[in-house]
Amino acid sequence: MESLMSAVAPRSPAPAKKLSEVDFRSGATLEQLSAQVSELVLLEQGEFRDQTALEVHTAKDFIFNMLGLVQKVDQRLPVANEYLLLSGGAREGVLDLNPEDLGDYAKGADFDLDFTLLVPALKLHDRNQPVTLDMRHSPPCHSWLSLRLCDSHTLTRWSICCQEENGLPSEEEDDEGEMGKGSIPSLGPHQSLDGCYFSPSLVTDWFWGVVSEAVEELRRSPQRGIPTPDRLERNGPLTTIILQAGSSRVLYDLLPVVSFRGWPAVAQGWLTANHFWDGKITEEEAISGFYLLPCCSPLGGRPDREWRLAFSRSEVQLKKCIPFPMAQAFQAAKAVLSRILARPRAGLSLYHLRTLLFWACDRLPSAYLSCPEPDTPGRLLLGLLDDLAHCILGKNCPNYFLPQCNMLEHLTDSQALLVARKLAHVRSDPSEHLQAAVDQAQQAGQLKKEATASTNGCGSPGHHPGNGIILPSEDKLAQRLQQLVTENPGKSISVFLNPDDVTRPHFRIDDKFY
Repeated sequence: MESLMSAVAPRSPAPAKKLSEVDFRSGATLEQLSAQVSELVLLEQGEFRDQTALEVHTAKDFIFNMLGLVQKVDQRLPVANEYLLLSGGAREGVLDLNPEDLGDYAKGADFDLDFTLLVPALKLHDRNQPVTLDMRHSPPCHSWLSLRLCDSHTLTRWSICCQEENGLPSEEEDDEGEMGKGSIPSLGPHQSLDGCYFSPSLVTDWFWGVVSEAVEELRRSPQRGIPTPDRLERNGPLTTIILQAGSSRVLYDLLPVVSFRGWPAVAQGWLTANHFWDGKITEEEAISGFYLLPCCSPLGGRPDREWRLAFSRSEVQLKKCIPFPMAQAFQAAKAVLSRILARPRAGLSLYHLRTLLFWACDRLPSAYLSCPEPDTPGRLLLGLLDDLAHCILGKNCPNYFLPQCNMLEHLTDSQALLVARKLAHVRSDPSEHLQAAVDQAQQAGQLKKEATASTNGCGSPGHHPGNGIILPSEDKLAQRLQQLVTENPGKSISVFLNPDDVTRPHFRIDDKFY
């Protein structure tokens, strides 16, 4: 009887599905926003087919061969140079550059893939090379650089890019202050380092000139299977080149820099704080070097003297430690914000968003940032937008490596208000703006597919000697390159060139050579 009663008794209701959290400001569900974030990230990454990998490889080869030609003819770049290749153009926020100088390029309309290449004009890696950063005349995160202590060969080679400075104090003090291991000292207020100032404006003028000549030389002798330069333009300190490589248009932003080993004394405090990457990478990986970029302070800086400190090599290492949902949210936020920051550029760039990403990873628990729940990417996206709005309204965004440097100090009240209004519009309906970014990414992908189909149907490569079609013989090398990228996600990739044999680049991935 009991078994009969249990058979006809009503079953207990199934556990109710957990309702997705709703964003109070917009009314959108976090699950819906997260789904849009995931879709956008997949579209942004695109389908990296074998043909695209081959085309990217030949575009890279063109750039390195061109720089090898520059070194051969001009003989100022270091003979065994070490470049840092960053995924994404300068407009993607990979570098802290003044946004009004970067030019206007749209993915899909102007290019399909974009990269930034840091080209050391000076490589000051020798521990015995005396180097002192002159920060007496500049705001935080900026410095003058005198070559007075360099050897006579360096001074002769770079005399065309040096300026003299008179009237500075001549007294010197021996006390450099307390510095950490391997740190690069900076001048005290009463120390003198007159003359031979390496001028960023003269360096960028020189670089634009020699690259233009090298590209024109390669244009005069086109070869089958070699990409063709479609556009060569100067954007502030950048030399931007768009290559047609088969069906792919590959954009390279080239930037001459000064490269250092070690760590600047002014940033020693960063090493003593707790960070999200502690225990995930070693301190040696995090502080393997830094750069000076040819970019002055937006608050009355001198473009002929002032360089900006950059820690791009460290950022490459830190990105490996960012939890995946946070990385998704950051990529989606970049896609959304790039649309509203494009015109007019009001002193705000996507590098400010990257800075907030690092600060958020330091501030928030790792378990929160890597939570596997489906709502997480949407929640983190809204957090990044709210963080950015707070920084804009307060005109305060501390540099991650040099917190004493406020990266938004130059914003006027009207500029801050304009950007805050745009951001408030995004925040009131993030779903709409995510969908617009998804649609744009879909259109860019469709244009790329049409270009690929058109190229594949144009006949054999032999009938088009200058169109950048990839030859089958290059397949093995391209597969090796793709394998290195796949096996070493997020690692620092450097390339060494021998100017006497530019056809054989050597790769360094962190401390491994290939």
